[in-house]
Amino acid sequence: MSQLRLGDTAPDFDQKSSIGPIRFHEYLGDNWGVLFSHPADFTPVCTTELGYTAKLADQFAKRNVKVLALSVDGVESHTKWIDDINDTQSTKVNFPIIADDDRKVAELYDMIHPNASATATVRSVFIVDPAKKVRLIITYPASTGRNFNEILRVIDSLQLTDSHSVATPVNWEDGDDVIIVPSLKDEAVLKEKFPKGYKAVRPYLRITPQPNK
Repeated sequence: MSQLRLGDTAPDFDQKSSIGPIRFHEYLGDNWGVLFSHPADFTPVCTTELGYTAKLADQFAKRNVKVLALSVDGVESHTKWIDDINDTQSTKVNFPIIADDDRKVAELYDMIHPNASATATVRSVFIVDPAKKVRLIITYPASTGRNFNEILRVIDSLQLTDSHSVATPVNWEDGDDVIIVPSLKDEAVLKEKFPKGYKAVRPYLRITPQPNK
């Protein structure tokens, strides 16, 4: 099995889910996507993660992002688990959970790491852009819940840097200063792109206010 890397096309798949059959690429359409896996249904850390993700529905929507969760349990188990999530996390799960009981998607995305567990998926996160390219891959151990505020932060960075000639520095948050990419050197172009000016800390490190999205 080949390793999935940044810039690769996210593998398409047809699979059952808590909302019915899903074809991944068709479901995403022109949206960004976040696909994230869970070791199993009815597990404590996963329950908190899915509950928090549901509460971020408006945040994902304003970024044009569709979210899909996955575990290797079936639809019936997912349906019962969703009731538990809604009850214990005081929310309403509003995104599909892929039923990957045949491990088809887990194999496509290398979500099972045998030295961690021979059967359960690790906590993988894949951010996919509208061109269906993989833009971020993060893998967490089963014992550690993910930081979905960080996932939103990365999406903000990707969407900003895709449309402007900038990169985002350490600990950047939406609205903070950004870095002009080193490849951009023409002063006339710099003045046009960055009318607020910039500070050259070093020739390769030029700080400018975040451009409007």
